[in-house]
Amino acid sequence: MNEDCVLEAGYLSLNKKGEELCGDHVQYLDEGDTQVLVLADGLGSGVKAAVLSTLTSTILSSMVSSGLSIEECVDALVASLPVAKDRGNIAYCTFTVILVKDGDRAYVYNYDNPLPVLLREGREFPLVYRKTLTDGKEIMTAETRLYPGDSILAMSDGCIYAGVGETLNFGWGRKEIVNYLEGLYAPSFTAKILATMVVSRCNDLYNGHPGDDTTSAAIKLRKRSQVSIAIGPPTHKEDDTKMLSLFFSKKGKHIVCGGTTAKIASNFLGKPVLPSLVYEDREIPPTSTIEGVDLTTEGVITLNRVLSLADDYLGQNNKYFEWAYRQDGASRIAKMLFEEATDIDFYVGCAINAAHQDPRYDIGFNMKMQIVEKLSSKLKLMGKRVKVAYF
Repeated sequence: MNEDCVLEAGYLSLNKKGEELCGDHVQYLDEGDTQVLVLADGLGSGVKAAVLSTLTSTILSSMVSSGLSIEECVDALVASLPVAKDRGNIAYCTFTVILVKDGDRAYVYNYDNPLPVLLREGREFPLVYRKTLTDGKEIMTAETRLYPGDSILAMSDGCIYAGVGETLNFGWGRKEIVNYLEGLYAPSFTAKILATMVVSRCNDLYNGHPGDDTTSAAIKLRKRSQVSIAIGPPTHKEDDTKMLSLFFSKKGKHIVCGGTTAKIASNFLGKPVLPSLVYEDREIPPTSTIEGVDLTTEGVITLNRVLSLADDYLGQNNKYFEWAYRQDGASRIAKMLFEEATDIDFYVGCAINAAHQDPRYDIGFNMKMQIVEKLSSKLKLMGKRVKVAYF
């Protein structure tokens, strides 16, 4: 296993119009040297489809990660799934399984879903499939070595039929999806963003009224990338040098948040703070520049916006196409933390900021600590390796 790389996963779903539950379900398990992603698409839609897909993805991810063969997994699945009496006593659920072992060996098992897409350097790298028959089901299987930057994207048939009856006669089609991904691809795209791009386009083709449950899920092998972020001055002035020495000794990019933090970073580096008066966003204070710092922003207001963007990113990721192209401090932090970083270290100074005690402002010490705690938790949910140090 390459210790300089990390595997990430992400997915996004749309419910069929009029349905409260999604008939597709994605399950991801990370067992250290084994990762499993399963996308299951239940027969029909609504509650029954949701039950079928949830059971399928849960059973398959657990059994595959335990080292059982796909034949054994399918046997257990057939014996476990409830049958639909109103549909001829069948228990029908399509699925895609992506199994990664030892960091870079990928195995794909696909049953009746559109074939997954392997992207290598922004272009499709065709997988070589072989057919196996298990319990009357034709499973397409493939294996490949993953290289840094490689992504494998799975999808339910709601993706390839997007637009039928709305904007397209015959749906979007797998070939068109591949062309779309190749045309927009950027090396910085995370697994979640790749899934977002596909599902967002499907929603457009459906005119916002999906005719089927629509899901895309992806895994990506990424080189580890470090981002460190300093927030607030230490409780004791004499600890300024200690905190900043540790902060700037870290490889990768460095973000400094807060006016006072910027001043002590400026003193430590012997470089001036050069403020900007340009408001990229009326609600977010302008950034500043310090030579030796990749990004210098205001503190609590900016971080609170980043926290809001993190909530959205973990959900439907509706705001991605806003912050991805904006240059305000919060959007730039989001790009560095959500897209670029795999490893994130927080250096949090616990001094109480006198300016935050003004009753005219709804800002306090506890708010800063809560934002840091919540943001670090959400970054962990994104699959980031997060460390927090307090001073």
